[in-house]
Amino acid sequence: MFDLRPVGYVIGLLVAILGLTMVLPMVADLIEGGGHWTVFFESGVVTMLTGGAIALSCSNGVKEGLSIQQTFLLTTGVWVALPLFGALPLMLGATNLTFTDAFFEAMSGLTTTGSTVISGLDSLPQGILLWRGILQWLGGIGIIVVAMVFLPELRVGGMQIFRSEAFETMGKILPRATEIASRISVIYVGLTLLCILSYLVLGMGFFDALVHALTTISTGGFSNYDASFGTFQGPLEYVASVFMILAALPFVRYVQLLNGNTNSLFTDPQIRGFLATIGVLVLFMWVELQRIFPHHWEQSLREALFNITSIISGTGYASVDYMQWGPLLITLFFFIGLIGGCAGSTACSVKIFRYQLLFASIRVQLQRIRSPHGVFLPRYGGRRVDDDVLSSVMSFFVFFVVTLGIVSWGLALTGLDFTTSISGAAAALANIGPGLGDQIGPSGNFGGLNDAAKWMLTIAMLIGRLELLAVYAILTVQFWRA
Repeated sequence: MFDLRPVGYVIGLLVAILGLTMVLPMVADLIEGGGHWTVFFESGVVTMLTGGAIALSCSNGVKEGLSIQQTFLLTTGVWVALPLFGALPLMLGATNLTFTDAFFEAMSGLTTTGSTVISGLDSLPQGILLWRGILQWLGGIGIIVVAMVFLPELRVGGMQIFRSEAFETMGKILPRATEIASRISVIYVGLTLLCILSYLVLGMGFFDALVHALTTISTGGFSNYDASFGTFQGPLEYVASVFMILAALPFVRYVQLLNGNTNSLFTDPQIRGFLATIGVLVLFMWVELQRIFPHHWEQSLREALFNITSIISGTGYASVDYMQWGPLLITLFFFIGLIGGCAGSTACSVKIFRYQLLFASIRVQLQRIRSPHGVFLPRYGGRRVDDDVLSSVMSFFVFFVVTLGIVSWGLALTGLDFTTSISGAAAALANIGPGLGDQIGPSGNFGGLNDAAKWMLTIAMLIGRLELLAVYAILTVQFWRA
């Protein structure tokens, strides 16, 4: 049996840090003067003491690095432990949620999914609204570190192709995670501050600008209003679209840009593919919206850009009820959500690079059929792609489709209709946010679902955020025998 103390130590520290961040919504409630600050004080004390006790009890087993098994457990364990404690203010506060609903909401926040079970957001205390934003912001920076450090080392879903792309000193996993997190944090905070300032300049109030910046840069999508971004509209949609795109690009390129390497940002095949995909989709939807709503070309362009960017990046903001746009565009939104942004960003879903590798593999196979004696090798960004990378990518696609089918079937067994079942499964597994239909679509939420459906969706959020195989690996007998 391998040593679990290093895993417990890191999880304990992160839980304690989560408790410390509860000071911020506590201060927000104190300023608002509604008397809700005690919820965050109590939750923060419990969270910090528990996290500190776990870290202290495991401190004698801390080592410089982690084994592969420990890394798998840490990656999954963090995303289970943090929502448990992140749910405390939601159960004790003005939302007064059940444990199932609170854990769903916290998991949705930390995985930056953006699905919500809460109605009446407009009237909630500022502390709760800020806490939802903080959960997503922390989850956003956390998943960047996981995608850049842990998943490449674990060879999950083809992520090994990015193994040492930006940081020459590999070292041990924990020191490398600290190094990368410190560099990424500067960029992440900088983008957040710039987003806040941009929202303020265009007339958004300070508190709204703060929370929406937290959930924009994390591509999370929690809003302070039931109408989501439909509360604002206008030029703010353009600004939000820009920052959602920036957050969905690989943060490693920003690090390289600051180090003086300007070419990498423009030559990355992920970035070119992602931006080209958005451009084509926006153009198509703009033309279709012009056919449906003639004489409103600017509004059609703005709504097409905003909503496509929101769904493809996994942010999940909604500015309009696009369920009213007809079956063609509704179906298109479903498939857009299964594309995703770039690896190493806060974006979610399948990711652009996997589709690029899939197409590269298909192209090579077609070439080999046409010229059986030729030598054709799949390439990505000018480099040869190893067979193990392609195998990992194909495995990811298979697991994704199978998991989507199983979750959809499970949701249908709880009594949900076909559209709600399959779109809800896709929204959770791809960490998109809203589903389709009247119940969980852009104008609804997940609060009306039964508890069994919510737990299935909660588990799907976790599995999808950690790229499926990182979670499935620890469920095998071979993992525990290693």
